[in-house]
Amino acid sequence: MKHIAVIGAGTMGNGIAHTFAQNDFKVRLIDINESALKKGIETISKNLDRMVAKETISKHAKDETLTNISTYTSIVEGVKNTSLVVEAATEHVDLKLDIFKQLDKACPKDTILATNTSSISITQIAAVTNRPDKVIGMHFMNPVPIMQLVEVIRGYSTSDSVTQTILNLSKTLGKTPVEVNDYPGFVANRILMPMINESIETLYNGVAGVKEIDTVMKLGMAHPMGPLQLADFIGLDVCLSILNVMYEGFKNPKYAPCPLLINMVRANKLGIKSGEGFYDYTEERKAENVAKQFLQ
Repeated sequence: MKHIAVIGAGTMGNGIAHTFAQNDFKVRLIDINESALKKGIETISKNLDRMVAKETISKHAKDETLTNISTYTSIVEGVKNTSLVVEAATEHVDLKLDIFKQLDKACPKDTILATNTSSISITQIAAVTNRPDKVIGMHFMNPVPIMQLVEVIRGYSTSDSVTQTILNLSKTLGKTPVEVNDYPGFVANRILMPMINESIETLYNGVAGVKEIDTVMKLGMAHPMGPLQLADFIGLDVCLSILNVMYEGFKNPKYAPCPLLINMVRANKLGIKSGEGFYDYTEERKAENVAKQFLQ
């Protein structure tokens, strides 16, 4: 399994492409937006430059990594002769279902179709294909080149052999895979998102301010980043989407998103990507510094 396609050149997509390419896989990065592809490659190059500066990798390794990545705006062209496709598009059910319908038609019959979804049902996604046994969740953490965990999520019909293949593949990337079953939020977000939501509720109820809440969790609970800062880093729209999936899936009010979160997303205060969330990132340098703190 040396030829991989990644759908989506955003934060997660370019991070996944970077990780595979750095481990000598030939990667086809696919996005319908040419400018998104250009930005994705620029991000990968900048992240590799940081690794060179820290002497984590050599300049030659950086060049080889970039050489391993090719870009496409067509799914049909990009997935030819691939052994694995990892979808990392925006966290919207209808979009993902449409992508998997296209992948099922365009990919070779033995290609494994993985999704980087952080909450959407693998079983639901697999049901729109003619290969549900070959559909699996491969949930990387952000930033992908740094974080060790990969949640490997089995859908209802995912085969044992496909699951084992993805577990083994994750290890070749230097990651630690953890096999979990297909329920809303899986493990990581089922635990993380209620914590973030409760932190937002704490702010909403006037118990403490943003920095105070984050300081308590960093110094008191040894978290590397406070929950509100982490929400900004993830994207408040993504947090809202995940909470909505869990709320709809479990029908339990404890997963209902805080009104403050809903209003912030409506106002396009999405965190780092929009320039403002719980913290101010109106200067590009501020946003980069936050990311660097987490990457160090």
